[in-house]
Amino acid sequence: DRQTLVAVLQFLRRSNLRESEEILRREARLLGDDLGGSVATVATSSPGVAAVAAVPPGKGETRGDCGVGPSSPGSGAGRVVAAVCWLFRLSEQLLFPGAFAVGGAVVVEDQPDVSAVLSAYNQQGDPTLYEEYYSGLKHFIECSLDCHRAELSQLFYPLFVHMYLELVYNQHESEAKSFFERFHGDQECYYQDDLRVLSSLTKKEHMKGNETMLDFRTSKFVLRISRDSYQLLKRHLQEKQNNQIWNIVQEHLYIDIFDGMPRSKQQIDAMVGSLAGEAKREANKAKVFFGLLKEPEFDVPLDDEDEEGENEEGKPKKKKPKKDNVGSKSKKQDPNAPPQNRIPLPELKDSDKLDKVMNMKEAARRVRLGPECLPSICFYTFLNAYQGLTAVDITDDSSMIVGGFADSTVRVWSVTPKKLRSVKTAADLSLIDKESDDVLERIMDEKTASELKILYGHSGPVYGTSFSPDRNYLLSCSEDGTVRLWSLQTFTCLVGYKGHNYPVWDTQFSPYGYYFVSGGHDRVARLWATDHYQPLRIFAGHLADVTCTRFHPNSNYIATGSADRTIRLWDVLNGNCVRIFTGHKGPIHALAFSPNGRFLATGATDGRVLLWDIGHGLMVGELKGHTDTIYALRFSRDGEILASGSMDNTVRLWDAVKAFEDLETDDFTTATGHINLPENSQDLLLGTYMTKSTPVVHLHFTRRNLLLAAGAYSSQ
Repeated sequence: DRQTLVAVLQFLRRSNLRESEEILRREARLLGDDLGGSVATVATSSPGVAAVAAVPPGKGETRGDCGVGPSSPGSGAGRVVAAVCWLFRLSEQLLFPGAFAVGGAVVVEDQPDVSAVLSAYNQQGDPTLYEEYYSGLKHFIECSLDCHRAELSQLFYPLFVHMYLELVYNQHESEAKSFFERFHGDQECYYQDDLRVLSSLTKKEHMKGNETMLDFRTSKFVLRISRDSYQLLKRHLQEKQNNQIWNIVQEHLYIDIFDGMPRSKQQIDAMVGSLAGEAKREANKAKVFFGLLKEPEFDVPLDDEDEEGENEEGKPKKKKPKKDNVGSKSKKQDPNAPPQNRIPLPELKDSDKLDKVMNMKEAARRVRLGPECLPSICFYTFLNAYQGLTAVDITDDSSMIVGGFADSTVRVWSVTPKKLRSVKTAADLSLIDKESDDVLERIMDEKTASELKILYGHSGPVYGTSFSPDRNYLLSCSEDGTVRLWSLQTFTCLVGYKGHNYPVWDTQFSPYGYYFVSGGHDRVARLWATDHYQPLRIFAGHLADVTCTRFHPNSNYIATGSADRTIRLWDVLNGNCVRIFTGHKGPIHALAFSPNGRFLATGATDGRVLLWDIGHGLMVGELKGHTDTIYALRFSRDGEILASGSMDNTVRLWDAVKAFEDLETDDFTTATGHINLPENSQDLLLGTYMTKSTPVVHLHFTRRNLLLAAGAYSSQ
């Protein structure tokens, strides 16, 4: 391809790479020194070279070799192919000095410079032909066989965006406007919000400050396509000499090719919708230790009531075996569990052991839930919450409830008859007999007893709250960019953790205490320890705000949901992203792990609850029914029931046992992502419970499986 060779030679000359220029000239058998136009024709079979010139290596599909055309390395064309490939590699190194190659793709380590990022749009295609190119491809795809059409239709959206941005960048504003108006209506409905942002970018200057635009440019849009469909597309574009589109496919898209049957429209629709397309299959291949850690063993003493009952009747003890089961449930090591010392966890204090004993006693009286035995629901409504309720949490033993408010206050209530008390002053404490049995009672100041404590300190709305497992501490995060740790002994702020530069949307304590996670508008999640004022890990990878965070029950992993419509699972040990789940069509606002650690449930603004198998990295279910954003998800204590709470003022209960039984997770499904979701999620819906006019923002199962729900009454 004469034009490309001329362009490459000019680039080499401008870069003072005379030697390379000479090598290419000899390989291509180019005569004469005039690069302007009188370059002798290349003595090779042109199609092979033309294909290569338009297909830089390391773009799109990852290949070991560089050639695509019908030329062998021994022929003249093959040598030119090799030379051009080598030059592209060289030019990539010149353009990206801080980059390193991974599987043929160029990965830039630092956040790229805006102008460098945008300069990739400096294509010199004829602006008037863009509509023709796009409609030509559209016609080809719409006329292709049904089995290929669904897969190739995935190209419409990313190509539309990149062609539009290319026109805008090269200042063809009227053509860009006409292109947008003609084709934006053809895009899938779940891209409407992105298209609204795109429609506001009408000048080159607008592109520099726009984050969505930069994300789209720097992260390759991932499409999963079968080999047959891909070959069909490649053949069509080469026959039509449609270099403009082929360049975009190679430059900006990552095509994840699999062998086997093409996927159906329904299978594709279930998985697409995120800001950067689907997850690459490699992203979900790492081993995840999703099992639970072995619980420490201790004897469960009998209650007084039990002893009395048994003494009266004089019969063998009835309740004890039950309790033993509770203790022995976790004695066998789970084969999927991480090593006990994989991450350092805090040691159990005496008070923690006491609490675990209480927990086991409660568990012995736990109601076994199921389709025939649904939980009672107790709803806490916040009335007159004119300060705007923005976050809720309930302690594990259901004794306290906290609300975060838009007026920057954090309010803690006791929901048992026991009032909240602060510790006495230092002078009073010195008078107490430290050896007495009830020293823990004596240190509390009765004069401070009240049902409500208000904590002041934040300077913006409080978006997330979380109690520590031992109920001694409370976390809150705010629009002011800080996470605060409060003492529930003194009801004062102990630490303000500064690390996020923007609003922090969510925070949560680890199930073992000590560690906590926060996520915010700066697109990263941070892992902290209560005694470090700097984060221990920074989890970066989301393309938009991290809206919700959750610890896995074994504390070795953290799930984050984002406004980029993906969920990521991070390894606490090394900070790596080990799972990327795509399928939601709106920002994620709720996450819940099943008690056995195997599954994850996620809820979003699209009103759908999606269920994921963490070990295989697959979507295994979709629960439809809510008509508005889902803000709360919680599994019952034994994992039989999943409760979801939404802005549509309802709590819905789903049969989790049925949802997860008979899962198809064979090797083929895992390898290709051909998921087959059950058609009717209504079979799994066990009940819908309406409130009068209260959106549900939090759900919590007590230790005996009573469901607590919370929200603020809205008068509209």
